[in-house]
Amino acid sequence: MKALSQKRRHPLALLALLISALLLTGGLYAVATTTNEAKAAETYTASDVDEGSKLFVANCSTCHGMNAEGSDSGPSLVGVGASAVDFQVGTGRMPMQMQGPQAQIKPGQFNEEQTRQLSAYVASLGAGPAVPEEQYTDVTQGDSANGAKVFLANCAMCHNAAGAGGALTRGKFAPSLMGVEERHIYEAMQTGPQNMPVFNDANITPEEKRDVITYLKTIENNTDPGGFGLGSLGPVSEGLFIWTIGLLIIIGFAVWLTSRSA
Repeated sequence: MKALSQKRRHPLALLALLISALLLTGGLYAVATTTNEAKAAETYTASDVDEGSKLFVANCSTCHGMNAEGSDSGPSLVGVGASAVDFQVGTGRMPMQMQGPQAQIKPGQFNEEQTRQLSAYVASLGAGPAVPEEQYTDVTQGDSANGAKVFLANCAMCHNAAGAGGALTRGKFAPSLMGVEERHIYEAMQTGPQNMPVFNDANITPEEKRDVITYLKTIENNTDPGGFGLGSLGPVSEGLFIWTIGLLIIIGFAVWLTSRSA
């Protein structure tokens, strides 16, 4: 027992324990990475990756580098995943029309198949968020009430409680979420484009993301039973509208009174 105890306290025991822990961590990471790559391989074919590579070199490499390693004009795309490409290219934000505080929405330059091929190529460069499955963008399975809670707690401070968007600093803005495809709303939460934070599955679960989409689509399909919606921008726009109309009414009434007395 005494000899065994002395071996336990050997000076190299701590070093051996540290090396074992590092090997175990590296092994677990390798398994996780292999699993992600296997999922990507099931979704995309080698032909998709090859065609996507050609499209990337012809249209994206000027800013992002020939191997998507990034440059002074654009960030590295290694490890951003297919979801980020599907969002940026699918909404027309990329390729950018011009440099500015943030990429503007415009008609897409690529069709669905080309967008898929670009996503396949970038996904092949490193593991990252994948394009969401249809079950997580199906609003018929979502809970609008829970989605409202999640949205108001995490998104309303920038996008407005009704998803109408709002201004940020330095010429940036949070865009309106009305009329946006369900898949792209999910991908935005998943990848955090522009000034938006990333809401991974540990922050907001896939089911909660679906609930948020359901809430936004419920608002989008609702009418304004009280009258003018005023862009759903809240009390500031409503107050300005009332002040302007009220002031015009007062001025008009004063002009009418003076004309009558004359």
